[in-house]
Amino acid sequence: MNILDKICRSKRLEIAWQKEAIPLSELKEAVIPRLTRDPLKETLPITRGLRVKPAMTSILKKVSFKEALIRSDSGIIAEFKRKSPSKGWIHPEADVASIVQSYEAAGAAAISCLTDEPFFGGNFEDFKKAREAISRIPLLRKDFILDEYQLYQSKAIGADVILLIAACLTAEEIVRFTSIAHNLDMEVLLEIHDESELSSVCPDADVIGINNRNLDTFVTDLRHSLDLVSRIPNNFVKISESGLSNPETVIKLRQAGFRGFLMGENFMKTSDPGGTLREFINQLN
Repeated sequence: MNILDKICRSKRLEIAWQKEAIPLSELKEAVIPRLTRDPLKETLPITRGLRVKPAMTSILKKVSFKEALIRSDSGIIAEFKRKSPSKGWIHPEADVASIVQSYEAAGAAAISCLTDEPFFGGNFEDFKKAREAISRIPLLRKDFILDEYQLYQSKAIGADVILLIAACLTAEEIVRFTSIAHNLDMEVLLEIHDESELSSVCPDADVIGINNRNLDTFVTDLRHSLDLVSRIPNNFVKISESGLSNPETVIKLRQAGFRGFLMGENFMKTSDPGGTLREFINQLN
């Protein structure tokens, strides 16, 4: 069993537990506003032990991920990431609110926040704090989406955009989940990582990401991005993910047609992630 298989197996068990705590029907009722509801007097159930205020979720104005990348000079999607399966703990005691605020101030086009705990050290509480800390740039929920349940969950915690990973889903699931996300006023970042997944590209996806990390071995290779970028229609906004560590690489990828660059470890491994991002963007410019 490779690393991705282990993650997906763990995630399905996690989803089953969450459904026992908060059934899908209850979650749907929480995130689909009613005209008769006074949202300021309620809180929303997310999972056992965590409820959030609707003022930060279902009535929050969405910030477009796609438009933010098109407008951005840097295209940097700065990620809050505590650990990874390949590197272990990167910044375990990091304060999510201060870091995402420093990312926003440094010029990030968007923020990515992980909610997978066993393999990446993320959780809903981190995402909740990130959501409360930023409002001018979009917030991506970074996780392994395998079930419709997680789409309503993502809306409830205030995600502007979700990640769908082609290697984890069928083409039919990608189409269906994209439709549900759009109905919930969220955008979709669809991630592929090799030529075999090009057939999974959904025409309704908002942004296409190419992951330079082999999801079987977690080894990175920038040739994934450079080899596949021309195979994706130019009507899509394209981003490159993983293994990006220097401005020269980002400039090369930008010249190849990418508008966004998902980076986390390069910033999170330092004592001042926001300051490191600011210096990186200065070097880009």
